[in-house]
Amino acid sequence: MLVNCPKVPQISRMFTLTVLDRLIAQDLLKTLLSVWSVIVVIIVSREFIRVLDKAIQGRVSSETLMTLLALKTISIGVSLLPAALFMAVLMVLGKMYRDQEMSAVASAGGGVLTLYRAVFLLVFPLSVVAAGLSLYTTPWAEAMTTKIMHEGDESADLRGIAAGKFSEYSQSDLVFYVEDITDDNVMHDVFVQHRQAGTPSIITADSARLRNLPDGRYAVFYHGERVQGVPGNLDFVIEKFTEYAIRVEEPDTAVFFGRTTVAPEILWSSSAAIDNAELQRRWSIPLGLVLLSFLGVPLAQISPRGGAFGNILTGFVIYFCYGNLLRVSQLWVTKEVIPGWLGGLAINLLLLVVGAVLLARLYGWRWLYLKLRQKATL
Repeated sequence: MLVNCPKVPQISRMFTLTVLDRLIAQDLLKTLLSVWSVIVVIIVSREFIRVLDKAIQGRVSSETLMTLLALKTISIGVSLLPAALFMAVLMVLGKMYRDQEMSAVASAGGGVLTLYRAVFLLVFPLSVVAAGLSLYTTPWAEAMTTKIMHEGDESADLRGIAAGKFSEYSQSDLVFYVEDITDDNVMHDVFVQHRQAGTPSIITADSARLRNLPDGRYAVFYHGERVQGVPGNLDFVIEKFTEYAIRVEEPDTAVFFGRTTVAPEILWSSSAAIDNAELQRRWSIPLGLVLLSFLGVPLAQISPRGGAFGNILTGFVIYFCYGNLLRVSQLWVTKEVIPGWLGGLAINLLLLVVGAVLLARLYGWRWLYLKLRQKATL
């Protein structure tokens, strides 16, 4: 006699990780890290050259260079994640098409859902991390960069002095020339041209150093001579000194934090158009990861006449248009040409439609219709 036993529920294959899923996800992660590292190094190097130029001018302390480099890497690296992931998807899946691995996957019963499952095994957690970085970490990095640069501008009067060259400060009212600087930051054979209340003076000293005193910061000169007077007049003041100090005036300027440094809670509670545009920019990073990955799966198919890099060139054009449309929509939101919800929704819907068209072109419109109908009847 047979007993009617309850049926054991079958776990859907959609949620079962296979060897193929892990292989594609691992290959995609390695390629993503490689592409992202190369792009970030190129862009950060260009930005860091500007910081080095300010350090040479004395506007940035040399002690903060590595901190600024790390902060620039965070800000730029997060914004480049969608582009790096999009290129990684095209490279990994394009290589599988070129090596006929996709034919083996198709013969084993794997289809587009298999590819999407493997790709989004990495994309979904990465997009969650990117959302946190874009909303919270990047504003903190931008605020710290602004603060460090402001502190550098405030204390830049006598920074950047180097042996064997003339250095100008305080809008050319203070000119330094130092023959040599020892390891203990003592300057030797110093020449200074200083203009105070319209009257120029020349100071020569055996040595000098910077000192922070209770009433401010001073440049203190030792064993030298000071000549003060207007060229062409006879009323010159010549004096020798054992110790002479010039106070370094530190500018009192207010630090300005841009919208990129504002906390997300403030942006959410604000109804200003510029805040809506900033929120749209931050959310475009995690949304771009998801939508560009969705578009990259059908785009990765290599045409026999397109060559190995035909899909990458097409992807570059698509990403270029997508990035420029994002900037234009954010500008329109800022100027209140379009409402905020439309600016954040229109570009993403357009990218989704482009991905659906590419998917239908790859598998056929009838296949897409049957798949959607099958999902609707479940």
